[in-house]
Amino acid sequence: MTPTAQPSSGLAAIPSLAANPVLSSWLAFSPGGRVTIFSGKVEYGQGVWTALAQIAAEELDVALGRVSVAPVSTGDSPDEGVTSGSLSIQHSGSALRQACAQARALLLAAAAAKTGTPADALTVDDGQILTAGRPTGLSYWSLAGPGALDREADDPVPVKPPERWSVAGRSAPRLDLPDKVTGRPRFLHDIVLPSMRYGRVVRPPALVSELISTGEPDLPPGVVVVRDGSFLGIIADTDARALRAARLVAEAARWRITESLPDADDLKGFLLSAPAEEVPVESRRDEGASAPAEETPVASRRDPDAAATAATARSAEYTRPFLAHASMAPSCAIARWDGESVTVWSHSQGVFALRDALAAGLRLDPARLTVHHAEGAGTYGHNGADDAALDAVLLARAVPGRPVRVQWSREDEMGWAPLGPAMLARLSAGLDADGKIVTWRQDVWSNGFIGRPGRGGGPRLLALAHLAGGEPMPPAPDGAATGAMGSTRNAVPGYRIPDLEVVRHRLLTMPIRTSSLRSLGAFLNVFAIESFMDELAECAGADPVAFRLAHVADPRAARVIEEVAEFSGWAGRPREEGTGYGVGYARYKGLAGYCAAVAEVEALDDVRVRRIWLAVDVGTVINPDGVVNQVEGGAVQSASWATRERVTFDRARITSVSWDSYPVLRFTEVPEVAVRIVAAPGQPETGAGEIAQGPVAAAIGNGLAQAAGVRVRDLPLTREQVIRAIEAS
Repeated sequence: MTPTAQPSSGLAAIPSLAANPVLSSWLAFSPGGRVTIFSGKVEYGQGVWTALAQIAAEELDVALGRVSVAPVSTGDSPDEGVTSGSLSIQHSGSALRQACAQARALLLAAAAAKTGTPADALTVDDGQILTAGRPTGLSYWSLAGPGALDREADDPVPVKPPERWSVAGRSAPRLDLPDKVTGRPRFLHDIVLPSMRYGRVVRPPALVSELISTGEPDLPPGVVVVRDGSFLGIIADTDARALRAARLVAEAARWRITESLPDADDLKGFLLSAPAEEVPVESRRDEGASAPAEETPVASRRDPDAAATAATARSAEYTRPFLAHASMAPSCAIARWDGESVTVWSHSQGVFALRDALAAGLRLDPARLTVHHAEGAGTYGHNGADDAALDAVLLARAVPGRPVRVQWSREDEMGWAPLGPAMLARLSAGLDADGKIVTWRQDVWSNGFIGRPGRGGGPRLLALAHLAGGEPMPPAPDGAATGAMGSTRNAVPGYRIPDLEVVRHRLLTMPIRTSSLRSLGAFLNVFAIESFMDELAECAGADPVAFRLAHVADPRAARVIEEVAEFSGWAGRPREEGTGYGVGYARYKGLAGYCAAVAEVEALDDVRVRRIWLAVDVGTVINPDGVVNQVEGGAVQSASWATRERVTFDRARITSVSWDSYPVLRFTEVPEVAVRIVAAPGQPETGAGEIAQGPVAAAIGNGLAQAAGVRVRDLPLTREQVIRAIEAS
């Protein structure tokens, strides 16, 4: 593709297009009457490629069935960073819409020149150019000759308004599902390349270990053992042989183990005692997800006059444990080392960042590396995909010219992939004589969430620390303290509170590796804020829904709260003994989609979530079914986190390395979930994948408090936690 010079300044509001301004970076009119679109955002089950195809079909006036999405690759895809933060529709969708609009205008101008008809008198029907409703004999494919789109985008042109949409704004079948439902090969794990070999990595027996000796295992002929420092791997001609050989090598190997982990039964003590950097959280709500590094975070708002009216004070602490991604299939990667070039197949969420991290870690020229994305079986943030890619490259280096596939085991995945950090939120607030919140203080303790490859000045790939001369991975960064990044995400309550202060305490040691997990800090922060709102409502003698509505200023916030209350029958629902109803609300990141949830929770012999109702406002909707799908998935996962999941460990290693020791919500336990999309005409699109995590957990916590008669503030909300709360009450 043509290298770019300086993109048009008018594209600044479309960051992905400004960074990749050549139109042919985004679409091509392919043979057979097809349209191929390119995106830097990967598909991993969230349905984003379907929505992007709808956007392109709509703007080009072609049938959705004509549109194909090219696999993401560092070789020929626009670099859009990492697929995360529920930003794909906002960033990739807006770029693709404008690129298609400009391509359409270019080709209509070419048609006008050929026909002598003004461009504004021409129309398009499924890619065919018409004048006065009659065919001209021209089409996109006859006009889009070689190089036609090898030009930079101009200043933005008008795009089709939603009221004229016929493809976007309507539910469309997912492009990725037919293969998955019928079992056709689609996943990275299914790829078989010519002369492929299979690798397994022998992990250390503890998080801090040094390999002393590999011993003398009796290995089958043809097995290759790769050792570099404490990195130990196996290559064989089948995966089964590689797995058997890896077990033999693991039995023979001798390690020096160092105990390095805190007391798993006193996470609160660890979080409060570890060295930490204290930063006030920026309270401005109208900015993007991060601030330039040189900016000092703005102090939270203070109002001594309002604070002086506080008549009632309350405080509480809320915690969450370390959480695992717990993807259904463990991480996988394939790599081939061909002389001067290295090719990698990975289910990474950021293939460009992975390429650069591999190059930096192995001291290679990034131009030598190509990373192709292939779908993995689910990911919820930064899991083991990038680390598996490095494993594959290290093993492929030992057998040049042959692709090597590395499959992680379940134990690898649960014990070595990055985790979502344990967190603690300490809240205090004051109410005036009318029951209004006038003061609020929130402190958040956590390790960083931004530990992806290349973040914080290093490659940040697992095996690099195990290689000879490798250094321990530094603590994960956490991003700017804006209330939209890292552990501060949603730490600023979305309510009118005149005197407010929020402070982040980022831990400066990282005994357990942490990084991005779905919704980042929003899961705990919203759980804490919304649980505390119920506790304050009780102090004020107010209904929880009415109490929230009395404190919101944003009409879109009020509407989703009102909608979910009506949707769930909040006001008139009869209360059964041992059953409770709770509400939770948040605007994701304080600047994206709105979500309000009501949960019906049973607390008899065990904690059981029966039903969840959700009302969501994600601006202009491209694929309603896709939005519902994402919100449902987020709600179910949040219910699992809230009631089941907790990483366990001893002083040396992670111990929750199987489904028995790390239980997730079973199919028989999944609650009934109902989603209502609240229309927001004219509002920008926002993502839906992460908006439900916090509100659902809060609704469950509040419902449990009503059902059991006691408040449980430490996640997960298990039977044992309820019993402890009853005994302490």
